[in-house]
Amino acid sequence: MKIHEYQGKELFRNAGVPVPDGYPAFSVAEAIDAFKKLGKETVVVKAQIHAGGRGKAGGIKIVDNLEDLKKESLNLLGKFLKTHQTGSKGKEVKRLYIEESTEISKELYLSCLVDRASSKIAFISSAQGGIDIEEVAEKSPNKINTYRIDLKDKICDAEADKIISVFNLNNKLRNQTKKIVQSVYQTLINTDANLIEIN
Repeated sequence: MKIHEYQGKELFRNAGVPVPDGYPAFSVAEAIDAFKKLGKETVVVKAQIHAGGRGKAGGIKIVDNLEDLKKESLNLLGKFLKTHQTGSKGKEVKRLYIEESTEISKELYLSCLVDRASSKIAFISSAQGGIDIEEVAEKSPNKINTYRIDLKDKICDAEADKIISVFNLNNKLRNQTKKIVQSVYQTLINTDANLIEIN
């Protein structure tokens, strides 16, 4: 079973992973309510479909007023969004996620998955976030770090350090990111998921 971004972020929030505030919206009226609840000048309107590449396909819009929010919500709801993962027909946008906008200084990639070939849990990390990880793997495999662990109750700090070593973070950010890695692992175990991605 696949879940939408807003559902995944709720799981992360419950596990203690810091995520921006946001609300799902199934209509323009609900998008307006979400905008008002957030009380921020700038928000992000995100199409919710089970596919990557939404930003490149026009499914993610930054707005800074109510009129633009209405316009983008109307434009996205009911639209068939085509990405490299949807096929030529695309997937219909039936829901949106209205999220507070955050400043991005660097984009990173982290995933945690069940590696059936090795019967272990694999973490894949790369400092090349924000773009298709498949493309990075094909063109620059040396920029991807894969670290496998045996299934256990929790990950120790030393293991988390190895998982995020490719990020080249300062001490403060490294400690915060290790906690995120540990929470992501706990979420995978607690929800019986087979893949979690953060980009």
